[in-house]
Amino acid sequence: MLISDVARRSGVSARMLRHYDSLGLVRPTGRTDAGYRDYSDEDIRRIFHVESLRSLGLSLREVGRALDDPGFTPAQLVGDLVRQTRERIAAETELLTRLDRIDAAEPAGWEDVLQTVALLQALGSKSAATRQRAALSSAEEAPVPVEALVEAALTEVDPNVAGALRWALARSGDAGLALLAEGLASPDAEVRRRAVRSIAEIPGGAATALLEEALADSDVPVRRYAAVALGARGVADAVPTLVDMVVDEANDVDAADALGALALDPALADRIATGLVDRLTPGTEGSSARRRLTQALADIPGTTASRALAQLSHDEDRAVALTAAYVLKLRDAR
Repeated sequence: MLISDVARRSGVSARMLRHYDSLGLVRPTGRTDAGYRDYSDEDIRRIFHVESLRSLGLSLREVGRALDDPGFTPAQLVGDLVRQTRERIAAETELLTRLDRIDAAEPAGWEDVLQTVALLQALGSKSAATRQRAALSSAEEAPVPVEALVEAALTEVDPNVAGALRWALARSGDAGLALLAEGLASPDAEVRRRAVRSIAEIPGGAATALLEEALADSDVPVRRYAAVALGARGVADAVPTLVDMVVDEANDVDAADALGALALDPALADRIATGLVDRLTPGTEGSSARRRLTQALADIPGTTASRALAQLSHDEDRAVALTAAYVLKLRDAR
């Protein structure tokens, strides 16, 4: 079969067939009297084998080796192709994500595009200082797409950079809440902790609703972050967790402050005081925990707290009694 016929039937151009011939990859078995290439059925089968292997990503050299080397085993080569393909897909996916983020920033011109690219690259820098500068400058230069800020906030390990990212997200309002909610549903507790801390800095009812969901999280730190934020927002459901934090000496100062803020609502003051007093029963908690509970009563208005403090001023634990007496003196001076 002449080369033109082979090209028409196989879909491989005559130019490529000549190239295969020059490489020794597919050499026609014969020649016509006029000297033209004459391909046999076996030659055509080899052409299809070559094309099949090329479709897997093999180079022409690798194709020749696969077809001509009797000792060739495909396992390692196929494994390398799998790895290379995954790397290529990952690189293309990263590029697509970057393009989506640039498009979301709605650049007005190439200068905006270049600024956004520079900030995205800075957010992915190995330097914590560079990442922090990128987060802090995101509102002043070309805006960083909120998707990039959320991704960075959920993976950042440096506390200073993480704080800058939370600040940047708070400035974006509710825009990142849907993505942060996905972080709050992550199976990784550390990701959920980062998500709840970011949500805690975003004002509004939508963020509050997510924080209320976080109160039921299986991870104790997630519940505590949510409780402190909810206390500042006046959500009474945070009270039990906040009282536990005072007892456990887990960010207990912030927890006591949140309880004090909640207690400004007269409808909640007695409930909070009762929650604290119930944990003050001698023998129920250790001495240091009872002292912290007594201190927490200082900022709780109402007769329940005052009555409890008066009783505690005579407590058998001298440290608790002294604390209660001091707190009562401060309350009387107000």
